[in-house]
Amino acid sequence: MMAIAAPVAIGGWLLASGAYAFGRKKPWIGDVFAMLGVLAAALFLATLWTQLGRPPLRTLGETRWWYATLVPTLGLLIGWRFQTRAMAIPACLMGAMFAWINLANPDHLDKTLMPALQSPWFVPHVVVYMLAYSALGLSSILGIWALGKSVITKQPISQEDTDVPHRMVLIGFPLLTCGLLFGAIWAKQAWGHYWAWDPKETWALLTWGAYLIYLHIRLKNVMKPKVTLGILTLGFAVLMACWFGINLMPISGDSVHTYTRTAD
Repeated sequence: MMAIAAPVAIGGWLLASGAYAFGRKKPWIGDVFAMLGVLAAALFLATLWTQLGRPPLRTLGETRWWYATLVPTLGLLIGWRFQTRAMAIPACLMGAMFAWINLANPDHLDKTLMPALQSPWFVPHVVVYMLAYSALGLSSILGIWALGKSVITKQPISQEDTDVPHRMVLIGFPLLTCGLLFGAIWAKQAWGHYWAWDPKETWALLTWGAYLIYLHIRLKNVMKPKVTLGILTLGFAVLMACWFGINLMPISGDSVHTYTRTAD
């Protein structure tokens, strides 16, 4: 089942992207393919959870599957809620890309779960972070697209080009804050303290601070749209460093968040 579900998810999202791009008069066709991909990916995660006997949230590869599933899901839900397909293609392509990365680099899966991870805060902490990363990832992709389009067409960035990414930040930032708070509560239960300036904790705080700076600048309207979108892109780079980059740094060996390529 798992061997079938993952390729079906990727195929569904790629077909959805094509349908959105070339069948704009019938966006529901893209919605059908995107939903097919989401259902296949959700089935994959459910099967993986059952086979492992634990939440598939421990390793980087496992969290990439969650990200691949949640990004298109969020793109669909936001599209239906606000009647916009602005993020439909980026959401589906990001989902397909992260799923393909996992298929190309299969993770070593086992059923073990370290004592620190055997906590009721494990699932909500990681899932909330994945939701936040999904929303913030979409905001940055849309921001990069707007910047690129402005440079190529030599036209100023429109209000919509900044408003849609901003809405995604307004969704992602509260979730990012909840993830940070859940992690602090979990740390108190697991290690006896809320905060210890662990490398992962430090980068999580830097990520939160980067988006806080963006929101402050956006609220004050003290910079041009290109600058604010540039800060949005930089914020996502910090987020990626927190999620993936920290595991490649020498300091990761000193982190209590390292569980054999585990993720936040």
